[in-house]
Amino acid sequence: MGEVSLPWRSAAQRQHRQQRQWLFAMAGVSLAAVAVALVSQHVFDMRPCPWCILQRLVFLVIAALSVGAALSSPPLLRRVLTAAAALSACAGLATALYQHFVAAHSQSCNLTLADRIISGLALDHALPSVFAVQASCADAAVVLAGMPYEFWSGLLFAALAAAAAYSLRPVRS
Repeated sequence: MGEVSLPWRSAAQRQHRQQRQWLFAMAGVSLAAVAVALVSQHVFDMRPCPWCILQRLVFLVIAALSVGAALSSPPLLRRVLTAAAALSACAGLATALYQHFVAAHSQSCNLTLADRIISGLALDHALPSVFAVQASCADAAVVLAGMPYEFWSGLLFAALAAAAAYSLRPVRS
């Protein structure tokens, strides 16, 4: 039996394959972040505030956009969905920073943007084990390995934005 050779691929085909891998990795990392948040909540009794819940939602949006981009055939659609994932990651980073620098110093998160988004989408009623707010921002402040929990989330959002930007780079000939 002879040796099987792989078909030659163009630079565009190789980059598309690499983009798909990056996008699926982004989705996996985003889903893992939500899984860690749920374990923190249900196993270690770390009650989430509205901004924590909003970050979960943003991670899920990034995962959905990343999978959609990875599975899309038209390059324009793939680029639009990837750009939307990058923008969502930037929004998630802003959410994490707002939680730390503003919301965590407030005794009440009622009627903040995060609370209105969660309530407006009725996610807290549809899936309370994932999206129900259980603490104020000040009460939900937790330090993990010497760094506030929301900073870990923010670093992950920054990494996801960088990964999306990397996968949007132009094709090299």
